[in-house]
Amino acid sequence: MAWTRFGKKKDIPGGLWIKCESCGTMLFRKEFEAKHRVCGSCGYHFTLPGRDRIALTVDEGSFEEFYVDLYAEDRLGFVDREPYGEKLEKTQEKTGEKDAAIVGTCTIKGFDAVIAVMNFKFMGGSMGVVVGEKIARAAELAMEKGYPLLIFSCSGGARMHEGPLSLMQMAKTCATISRLGAAGGFSICVMAHPTTGGVTASFASVCDVLLAEPGALIGFAGPRVISTTIKKELPKGFQRAEFLLEKGQIDRLVPRDKMRDELARLVAYATGADAPAAYGGSKNGEEKAAASSTEEAAEVANVGQAKPKATGKRAKKREQA
Repeated sequence: MAWTRFGKKKDIPGGLWIKCESCGTMLFRKEFEAKHRVCGSCGYHFTLPGRDRIALTVDEGSFEEFYVDLYAEDRLGFVDREPYGEKLEKTQEKTGEKDAAIVGTCTIKGFDAVIAVMNFKFMGGSMGVVVGEKIARAAELAMEKGYPLLIFSCSGGARMHEGPLSLMQMAKTCATISRLGAAGGFSICVMAHPTTGGVTASFASVCDVLLAEPGALIGFAGPRVISTTIKKELPKGFQRAEFLLEKGQIDRLVPRDKMRDELARLVAYATGADAPAAYGGSKNGEEKAAASSTEEAAEVANVGQAKPKATGKRAKKREQA
């Protein structure tokens, strides 16, 4: 404790430190936020709020939000500890959002895209009628404009407060993304921690490319539920992104600080852009791409070729040896 010489305790602002959920290290909040909510000790990726995710991913000032007038209703009269309608109102006031999905158009390093981001702060990012409708409309918007569709999933699954109405969103979102693919569209889903339940079992798993952040929990039912049901100990790292990558469920692990670059590259390739554009389109990017292409070409050309014989002093030394 810090004390003054008069015996009074100094006023220290609260919330300056945060404890890592993985390694237990105490992190200085300012540095923690500067690293986009990633632990500097073990690399654990904390959940990132939806608006922060958009700011980190898209070009500054390029995001234009769509479908802001959609909001959920308590059609079933669901009551848990409190009526669902009251819970919705409180959550909307607390988060400033109408529901758990944010959809719009943007550019990423100059490439046009439709982006849909799930906000875990809004009732655990659960998928109700509004979320399902926004994801479906995002796919339709991508078809209309001819843009790639980027989805960031971060959800506990279907929203139980809306019962079967929430489960219907699984079929609707899958069908719409399927239509996008049939029309020649391109879609990417980034699975953040956590991606579980009906979201994993629907649109999060049916996009053309599946990326994931390191350590993300991805699955249908949780590990504890599965272990209790089958009465067996689960493999180490079960349902974590690394485990799923090994089993072929996802295509690539991408750390948060490299996600923007990776998305730009994938969108560039999908839209037929030149290779330099995939590195940012700058002069330095062109040089980097050219150097990379030259190195790869040299490696391919040298495959199967014998190494040239040494001459001069080196040759004599080898003969003597």
